[in-house]
Amino acid sequence: MIQKEKKTQVILENATHEGDTGSPEVQVAILTARINELTDHLRTHKHDNHSRRGLLMMVGKRRSLLDYLARKDINRYRALIAKLGIRK
Repeated sequence: MIQKEKKTQVILENATHEGDTGSPEVQVAILTARINELTDHLRTHKHDNHSRRGLLMMVGKRRSLLDYLARKDINRYRALIAKLGIRK
């Protein structure tokens, strides 16, 4: 589970305007932080299949949000990918 302070920091870093919590950039950034945390958990707990399912669902949700952002504004998509370092 992501800590409240870390989530607030992620929101502030990726917000497009004041009070922004629902833009695709913020949602993708929050999901990325959760995915990274859960990936570390699964490295030590290899047989935690319930958490693995949650991880796969989060990755799918992030993928659909990124597809939406790419359709709407390709420049924002590219900037977000570069900022978060998702595509390597």
